[in-house]
Amino acid sequence: MWGTLLKDFENYLRIERGMSDNSIQAYLSDIEKLCKFISIYQIEETPSTISSDSLRLFLYEEAKGLHARSQSRLISSLKSFFKFVLLEKYRDDFPMENIDTPRFGMKLPDTLSLEEIDKLISSIDLSTDEGHRNRAIIETLYGCGLRVSELINLHLSDLFFQEGFIRVLGKGNKQRLVPISEHTQKEINNYILYQRKNVPVIKEFSDIVFLNRRGKQLTRAMIFTIIKQAATTIGLTKKISPHTFRHSFATHLLENGANLRAIQLMLGHESITTTEIYTHIDHSYLSQVINTYHPRK
Repeated sequence: MWGTLLKDFENYLRIERGMSDNSIQAYLSDIEKLCKFISIYQIEETPSTISSDSLRLFLYEEAKGLHARSQSRLISSLKSFFKFVLLEKYRDDFPMENIDTPRFGMKLPDTLSLEEIDKLISSIDLSTDEGHRNRAIIETLYGCGLRVSELINLHLSDLFFQEGFIRVLGKGNKQRLVPISEHTQKEINNYILYQRKNVPVIKEFSDIVFLNRRGKQLTRAMIFTIIKQAATTIGLTKKISPHTFRHSFATHLLENGANLRAIQLMLGHESITTTEIYTHIDHSYLSQVINTYHPRK
């Protein structure tokens, strides 16, 4: 029964919840851990009959040594699965009812200064075969605040430069329009004009913007490598990733007076709370806001 429900759960996450492949695999991996635990300990319980005590025992054993965030995701996966079991009427109670998610402090994301971003972009050698592409990649990550998955899946048909927007396919296959500056447009156009046109494009990737030298879609790992190489070139000691540019995009907009709701829409966040986490605000900026906008300044 576990195997059948797990497959149905996968279809539910993909079709009804519209989740990404990465998120689906993470959820399924957590439930598979539960199945393995049940098998090892010879627990004679199905999704319909498993008790809260058995789930607590599993969480106790599995969560040893895990960071609070990892524990939280494990519990979230279980809750989603048993809500699905409840939805499909395989049981009429919710065994995760009184199992709480661990509390953890908000981790403020790392960001780069504008000077650091300029140095990273300027460090890229445009005379190399991938120079214009790599510069356009970093410029787009920072200029549009994209997730790495959104960047590698960006299509030529998603570029509406005349209107000043790009169309982005975000989490849950939800589309959104993101403004793109003339500067970022220029870097992408330079890549298309000077380098992409010389790549032997594989037919199925003909509409993908950023390609490798073999004419195929870039991988997430390749984007990390490009960024790491640029950081090494300028001697940057911060540990950065594609998401660092997304954090920096949001933080710099906020610090320069952008509305939090507008930033939420550009980042593609369903909840404004998520945007607040991505855009860390230092105390000096908060003081500046009070001194500038409060009527009794």
